[in-house]
Amino acid sequence: MLEPKRIERRRVHRGRFRKQTKRGHQLAFGDFGIKALESKFITSRQIEACRIAIARNLKREGQTWIRIFPDKPITKKAAETRMGSGKGALDHFVAVVEPGRILFELTGVPKAAAKEALRLAQHKLPIKTKFVMRRDYDGQ
Repeated sequence: MLEPKRIERRRVHRGRFRKQTKRGHQLAFGDFGIKALESKFITSRQIEACRIAIARNLKREGQTWIRIFPDKPITKKAAETRMGSGKGALDHFVAVVEPGRILFELTGVPKAAAKEALRLAQHKLPIKTKFVMRRDYDGQ
């Protein structure tokens, strides 16, 4: 007799932060970017706040790339809930960021404009970051 298909929920553990990131540590698309200097979870709301800050400052000039994606689900139990009774409900999604990871990239704008836009984005993030520039950038 065939058994009914069981739907299993994927339980995701918190994981641990390694030392340096193994990929995504060099500028791939743009001329300017911001690089993470610490390990942390970055929520989808924080990523969106950075994107909006960059777009508004540049008046939608140039091109922006978001190099991180919030693919890790975080669960949370309701306040004042007793222990037990399973895992909590899905609360939000986060991107796992390790030191050296490029978070955002920009191109098509002058260096001063890019630096200011990325500075505004840095203030929206809960980690230390630094402004990076492509080595072969000639300042056109």
